[in-house]
Amino acid sequence: MREFKRTDRVADQLQQELAVLIQREVKDPRLGMITVSGVTVSRDLGYADVFITLLGENDDERVAENLKVLKHAAGFLRSQIARRVKLRHMPELRFHYDESVVRGQQLSALIDEAVATDRAKHTDENGNEGSDENANDVEPR
Repeated sequence: MREFKRTDRVADQLQQELAVLIQREVKDPRLGMITVSGVTVSRDLGYADVFITLLGENDDERVAENLKVLKHAAGFLRSQIARRVKLRHMPELRFHYDESVVRGQQLSALIDEAVATDRAKHTDENGNEGSDENANDVEPR
């Protein structure tokens, strides 16, 4: 079995090229700071699903506006990539918002809140600052 499939190699190459092209070539003022977080390519190389994240604002209206700009620029991006990457058939680009970063931030905030609540509860029970009981019992080397 091959270590890397062709579709994976094509997806990686598309991700690199799209990141550069979106940053340098798309001159739409409505477009925010976009990161191409991932690309998946169909087995027949007919479609490439491009997942993006926005730095800063992540409200639904801003996301929809950025996706609209990218969908409008998809033909231009596809033609530019076709010049740089030698493929018999260049996949059609479909842009999607990647919510995993936002979801990760929400989960991290929930974990931080749970830890803070646990520390506060531990402090109230023991009357100290939640330090470990054995922290002062360290032997010198």
